[in-house]
Amino acid sequence: MRRDLRPYWLKKLYLNFRQWYVQHFIAPRCVHLGNHSTLMKPWYVNISGPNIVIGDSVTMIGERASPVSIGVWGREPGQGSITIGNSVLLSPGIRISAADQIVIGDSVMMANGVYITDSDWHGIYDRTKRGEEICPVHIENNVWLGDGAKVLKGVRIGENSIVGAGAIVSRDVPANVVVAGNPAEIVKQLDPEKGFVTRADFFSDPEGLQRFFDGVEREILAENTLFNWLRALFFPTKND
Repeated sequence: MRRDLRPYWLKKLYLNFRQWYVQHFIAPRCVHLGNHSTLMKPWYVNISGPNIVIGDSVTMIGERASPVSIGVWGREPGQGSITIGNSVLLSPGIRISAADQIVIGDSVMMANGVYITDSDWHGIYDRTKRGEEICPVHIENNVWLGDGAKVLKGVRIGENSIVGAGAIVSRDVPANVVVAGNPAEIVKQLDPEKGFVTRADFFSDPEGLQRFFDGVEREILAENTLFNWLRALFFPTKND
């Protein structure tokens, strides 16, 4: 990873612009977008449809080749909903698509390329219509979805459970287990008596956390100059 050669004031300018972009273009697409949320490269975050609620201290990481996509396509105008809890992590390439209802709890972590849907979107025999059955998805608090995992319609994943990379979850997962494979099967039991440190713990004092990181960046970037940043931008070397 290349060093950040931006002067502190320039990085603050960028972060302020990023926050303005979120409030101007992303927040209006939601019924609610919580406080202290961090959207990295928010121009690669796509939110569409009604009834989308996103909690506090959520982190979304958009990338040009792997945007974050959250969308509701209800059966009728104004129908369908997605609710995302507090302190949730959405990595690049996440897709969450709801026809009726998807509920994601607090401190859920989603790795790159996770897909969550509550619908097949087309019937088996009549492929011009959706099936009539409503199959909501519920992902409970502190669930961890591994790289490329897929959560299909009607599934409930219990608290603290882990879904392995590439797993396809087509039926309910109990709390405190690890599942893997296609279809996903239980491969390990977790011991809740050991306790879990969650993203909610990390964000328990979001304003204090922001001040801490701001102080770290101020110290790390203190000696950076605009000239050296421009030089590295247009004439990079292996030492940058």
